[in-house]
Amino acid sequence: MDFIQNEEPRIEKPIIIAAMQDMGNVGSIVVNFINDSLRTKTFRTAKTTYPTYVIDNGGYIDLPDESWEYRYTKDLIVFGGGKGQPQSSSELNALCQDVIDVAKKYSAKFIYTLGGFHTNVVLDNNPKTFITTTSKELTKQMETLAVNTTPQKSIITGFNGLILGFAKKNQIQGIGMYGEINEPEIPQYRAAISIIKTIEKLTYRKLGDTSQLEAIAQEMDRKFKN
Repeated sequence: MDFIQNEEPRIEKPIIIAAMQDMGNVGSIVVNFINDSLRTKTFRTAKTTYPTYVIDNGGYIDLPDESWEYRYTKDLIVFGGGKGQPQSSSELNALCQDVIDVAKKYSAKFIYTLGGFHTNVVLDNNPKTFITTTSKELTKQMETLAVNTTPQKSIITGFNGLILGFAKKNQIQGIGMYGEINEPEIPQYRAAISIIKTIEKLTYRKLGDTSQLEAIAQEMDRKFKN
């Protein structure tokens, strides 16, 4: 994994929101929304050293652009979004550690991650967001805010779970937020909206108007009904 520092932002004690593409594209939808809404600026880029696949264009191949950006605005660093995440455990671990190193460098107060929560319960248009944290004490604090905690013991794979482990190991508080989804193969915009509202509730910060995400969700409803 290669890391390129594009500039040195003047930022101190930010919160970090870090998530990558996962089930239902939830992580990417939220991160991309925040970056667009808050007009964040790139200051660092992570890039895979070796490609994990090639793109066949019908007779010739291209290499994918497997890179992810660190972006910032006032009191906030946003990492990830885009497409995919590292396929090898060594690159995934290196990426998680780099997020931790960036958090320490800028004295980050908190790391939030997010993704999809696959359930067989048939959902309406208002999926829940479940949270889990890096400590029992922090979970107790969150429960006073009337949020839903993850309902049972499970294993969270990929970046959107592993980064919480790296945060805990490095004594950084972290919260994972996972929106309910039924169809992991279909982009889940309403789960993303639920998570955005949960982030706003926990951070006391407005992230932007989600009406366009709702419009996309409604259009997808019509598309799949037809």
